[in-house]
Amino acid sequence: MKDDARRRALDYLASHHVMTLATSGADGPWAAGVFYVSDGLALYFLSSPASRHGVDLAANPRVAVTIHEDYADWPQIKGIQAEGRACALAGDEEKRARALYGDKYPLVGKLAQAPAAIVKAIAKVCWYRFTPRRMYFIDNSRGFGHRDEIDCSAAASPHANEDARGVR
Repeated sequence: MKDDARRRALDYLASHHVMTLATSGADGPWAAGVFYVSDGLALYFLSSPASRHGVDLAANPRVAVTIHEDYADWPQIKGIQAEGRACALAGDEEKRARALYGDKYPLVGKLAQAPAAIVKAIAKVCWYRFTPRRMYFIDNSRGFGHRDEIDCSAAASPHANEDARGVR
C-alpha cells in the first residue's frame, strides 16, 4: 500500500506544473505559486532571489508546499501537502535542475529561441530545490479526507546532495 501511495504521489508530481510555496520571514508568512519540476520527491523551481519568498528562503529555509488542481467536486480532490527545506543551488545540481526544467518547459530549455524578455528574466533567477521532510498525498477518490503519508526517508532525488533524512 505504501509503495502504491508513493507511486501515485510521484505520478501526480510529474503530471502537474505549479506548486504553492509557503515561506515565513520578517514580514510574516507568505505564499507564492511557482512552476516546478520533480525528480523523485525533490522539487526544483526558479525564482528571483529579490522576491519576498526568495528573501524569506535566504533567511529561513523551512517551507511548506501544496500542489493541487481547482476542483469543483469534493470527491475528486487530489493533491500534495509537504513540509521540508528549500535551498539555493549551484554547480552540477543547478545544471541538472536547469536541464530537467528545460525538458518540462521547452521555452526555458531552448533559451536561444526564447523571447528576449524570457532570456533576460532567466539570467536573474536563482534555482532552488525543495526536499520534503514530511509529505502527504490526498486522494478523496479513495474516501472523503483520505490521505497517505509518503515515506521521505529515502533520498528525495538520486541527484540531490542533501539526504531527506538530514532535513529537520
